[in-house]
Amino acid sequence: MTTTHPTPLPPGLAVRPATLDDAAAVCALLNEIDLLEIGRAETELVEVQADLKHPEADLERDSWLLFDGDRLVAYGLQWDESGGERIDMDHYTLPGQLLGALHLFDLMEARAAERAAANGADRAVVHMHLNITPTMDLDALRGRGWRTVRRYHVMSRPLSPTEPLPPLPPGVTLRTCATEEDRRKAYSLLQTAFADHFDFQPRTYEQWLDDIDAENVDWSLLWIAHVDGLGDVAALRSRNDRSAAAWISSIGVLREARGRGLGSLLLRQAFGHYAALGRDRISLGVDTDNTTGALALYERHGMKRDFAVDTWELIRPVR
Repeated sequence: MTTTHPTPLPPGLAVRPATLDDAAAVCALLNEIDLLEIGRAETELVEVQADLKHPEADLERDSWLLFDGDRLVAYGLQWDESGGERIDMDHYTLPGQLLGALHLFDLMEARAAERAAANGADRAVVHMHLNITPTMDLDALRGRGWRTVRRYHVMSRPLSPTEPLPPLPPGVTLRTCATEEDRRKAYSLLQTAFADHFDFQPRTYEQWLDDIDAENVDWSLLWIAHVDGLGDVAALRSRNDRSAAAWISSIGVLREARGRGLGSLLLRQAFGHYAALGRDRISLGVDTDNTTGALALYERHGMKRDFAVDTWELIRPVR
């Protein structure tokens, strides 16, 4: 069941929208929550800034900061990439702030229904990611009708300074995205490779550039694999702006080229490249129910689970 009456906001608490100037305060809050959930700070300021600039989030209506006096204690952000019933949101709260957190859920769920209705949908299907041991009260979340629908692992692997670049098999070449043509090709490859994956939302090239914060992308960290006779069939996108580890954002191999070891090749390419850059650790996220065998691939290459995140879903009528 869903909540029909707003949870009262306790005295001393206040809510306002976020602005871009709040990025540092939000980052500090998320790192405080990271320490409680996984034992270390994991959130980078550049990530928060990119989230607050999301083109499908109007900060005045789609962001929420909860203050206890002058202290920021919870944060919410919502965006709509589907143009239909699917709405995404983030919600993070410190312990001991349940009533305030539930008040934010009231506001955010109502806004999700409003956005889905504006898209012509009969319901809002809202998704949110939470650590499997979050600061949020999960019984309270389930009581609102939320349920888990997927689990993701964040996997990591140490890098040796002598990590080698992989030899290229006969007929296979790798190149970086040095040109606009190659960037569009990488976009097309990743969109096609992930089209059948859970929660995939089709994006135009311009939307994809916004999603990846293209102004700050190092295109030399995105590789395309070409196979003689098949053409360009796989791509890996990565980033080097996290302090804790290099990060692989996505690896996609077209269906007709799977089973040739291209995912492994691209993975080892990233290992060797980042080792040469002096990085000592590399990480990525993976859907544990991925039908392409990605989880097993990463495990075969020495990657181990660092922490896990669940996708929570709420289905709410819009009227």
